[in-house]
Amino acid sequence: MSRRVLAALAAAAALAAFVPATASASPSITADGVTANYRTSATGATTDQVEPWFTLVNTGTTTIPLSELTLRYYFRGDTPDVGYRFACSWAVRGCGNVTGQFRSLASPTPKADRYLEVGFTSGAGTLAPGGSTGDLQLRFYRTNWGPITQSDDYSFANRTSYAPASTVTVQRGGTTIWGTGPGGDDPTDPPDPPDPTGEALFDDFNYTASGDPRIGQRGWTVRSGGGGPGVPGAVWDPALVTFPTVGGNKVLQLESSNNGSSARQTELYHQRKFFEGTYAARVFFTDAPVRGIDGDHVVQTFFTITPLDAPMDPNYGELDFEYLPNGGWGEPANILYATTWETYQNEPWVADNIHTEQRTSFSGWHDLVVQVAGGRVRYYVDGTLFADHGDRFYPETPMSINFNLWFISGGLVGQPGDRAYQERVDWVYFAENEVVSPAQVTSRVNAYRTSGVDHVDTVG
Repeated sequence: MSRRVLAALAAAAALAAFVPATASASPSITADGVTANYRTSATGATTDQVEPWFTLVNTGTTTIPLSELTLRYYFRGDTPDVGYRFACSWAVRGCGNVTGQFRSLASPTPKADRYLEVGFTSGAGTLAPGGSTGDLQLRFYRTNWGPITQSDDYSFANRTSYAPASTVTVQRGGTTIWGTGPGGDDPTDPPDPPDPTGEALFDDFNYTASGDPRIGQRGWTVRSGGGGPGVPGAVWDPALVTFPTVGGNKVLQLESSNNGSSARQTELYHQRKFFEGTYAARVFFTDAPVRGIDGDHVVQTFFTITPLDAPMDPNYGELDFEYLPNGGWGEPANILYATTWETYQNEPWVADNIHTEQRTSFSGWHDLVVQVAGGRVRYYVDGTLFADHGDRFYPETPMSINFNLWFISGGLVGQPGDRAYQERVDWVYFAENEVVSPAQVTSRVNAYRTSGVDHVDTVG
């Protein structure tokens, strides 16, 4: 029999035999009297998830709607701080009627800098005088499933039987009616930024060089060899994929060059496992070459793609941001495309896509966001909606995440001489099965960086 089933049976037995806390745990009987009883099913000093279990008992004289109560469990965050997720394993009142969110203390203490705040929906019912909620078997864990040291947490106790716990607090209407907090908590503390409901990828590109073994270990490939797109015979050169420090942060730098005829191009791509959700990257586009003459038709990108297995393959998909600083494809000057593909074939050329474009310079840093959900693909540039596509162009299959820098066939200035263009990427982020606003993307990326996290990948 599983540990969870045994726990549920034990909890049911405990509920049947439960005797409400006596006046010794709450010396004076008041209208609003609630005792919080606590135990844990994870007693180790270090654990993969914290498991605080509670019962709340009405020791007062009036019936209390549970939706008016909140409970706080105080703890110290672990380093690096990647955020936490709440879960309800079992509850007498139903897990669907129990909520949990994390809030940060305004004045951290050595044993607490945040707390889990547990609440109830109206479906949880009421708590009559002398009544109990029954078991609330709760747990929380780090978003990267890293170890948690709980022995130094304010509310933790190595206790396997329920007993009143003064280190957790209960509030009603903004007033604490049970327990003593560590200090620094306020009923109006805003909740921490929400964590993704699905899985996530974040990469700060903190690598040494294109040969850094962590690149491959983390699912990336630095492209080498030949093949399209680009100038016929072009070589994809890993040596031109570098990771310089810019503005205090490591960045991915793609540098592609040509001599008027032959070309060396660059690409970095992740494995094909991304589908619905939110894609985002902070990208630096350039209008001018870093050396040599200007004018080549060069394409600077952030995109996702499913391979084309056959001409007009219906399972093909591609979502593109493509910046052409010198024009190309019939355009005379700089243009940024957002393109959503259904499929295509090479010979003869047939393109089945929908695109939106802006004909202006996009030189400089830009936050690019693509939301894929509910049959729509929405592209944002610096927080502003750029394009809204969908219908039959909506992708059907998992895609890879890609960045590349290449030259359009027939688009090189005929004049010989070495010249090179660059594109930089500060970070990339993906939230699976979640529509994340551009502002939320920025908040989450900043939270990773503030916590010293340079890579997370929990996408299956």
